[in-house]
Amino acid sequence: MSITGIIAAAVVVGLVGIFVGLFLGVAGLKFKVEVDEKEEAVLAALPGNNCGGCGFAGCSGLAAAIAKGEAAVNACPVGGEPVGNKIAAIMGVEADATEKMVAFVHCQGDCEKASQDYEYSGVEDCRMMSFVPAGGPKSCNSGCMGYGSCVKACPFDAIHVVNGVAVVDKEKCKACGKCIAVCPKNLISLIPYSAKTEVVCKSTDKGPVTMKACSVGCIGCGICAKNCPVGAVTVADFHATIDQSKCTGCGVCVAKCPKKAIVEL
Repeated sequence: MSITGIIAAAVVVGLVGIFVGLFLGVAGLKFKVEVDEKEEAVLAALPGNNCGGCGFAGCSGLAAAIAKGEAAVNACPVGGEPVGNKIAAIMGVEADATEKMVAFVHCQGDCEKASQDYEYSGVEDCRMMSFVPAGGPKSCNSGCMGYGSCVKACPFDAIHVVNGVAVVDKEKCKACGKCIAVCPKNLISLIPYSAKTEVVCKSTDKGPVTMKACSVGCIGCGICAKNCPVGAVTVADFHATIDQSKCTGCGVCVAKCPKKAIVEL
C-alpha cells in the first residue's frame, strides 16, 4: 500500500471517530436523565435491604417516592427512627416520632398443647396445606402449622419454628412484613415493641371446638374484657383482642384468662 493510501485510511478513520464522538455527545445531552441529588442522598441513607417492607419496589423506589414527597421520611421499617431522622435532615423536614414495631405470632399451640387429626408426611410448606385434607394435620384450623414458610421468607433470620410453632425474635425483627404476607393463616401481625401483653390465639371457633383442638386457645369467654380496668380488651367472634394503644400492661387479663391465651411479653 502506498503512503497516500495509508494517509487516506488514517484520515477516514479519524473522521469516523470524530463523527461517532460528536454523535454520542449530542445523544448524551439529548437523552440525559436528570439525577435528583436528594433522591441519591436518601438512597444512600437507606439500609439497602430491598425487602419491600415499605410498600415500594426496593430502596430505590422508596427513595424516589420520598424525594417526590410521596412517602414519609420514616417509611423504612428496617432503618427505623435513626434512618428516618437522617432522611428528614436530607429533606429539610421534621421526622414524626415513630414507635418500633415487631412481628408477633398469635399462636402457642405447639406439639404438646395442640392436638392433631393425623400424621402428615409431605412437602413442608404452610402454603401447601390448603391442598391436603382438613387444611393440615393440626386440629385447630386457625393454628400455626409449623412448616416454616415464614422462616424462609424472613431476610433477617428473626423467626424460627420452635416445637411446631413459629416464634419471632423481637430483637432481630425489622418489621418488614414478609412473614405476614406469606402466612396462609394470617397468624402474624405487627405490634409495638413496647407491648406488654398480647392474645396468643387467632381462633374464632366456639369455645368447645377450640378446647378440643388446643389447651391454650382463646374460647371467647369474655372474662378478660370484663376485668380490664382500661377497656383495652374486647371480644368478638369468640376471640379476644387487645387494643395496644389503651393497654397499660397491668396484667389483669393475663391473670384472669382461664385458658392462658393471653401472655406477658
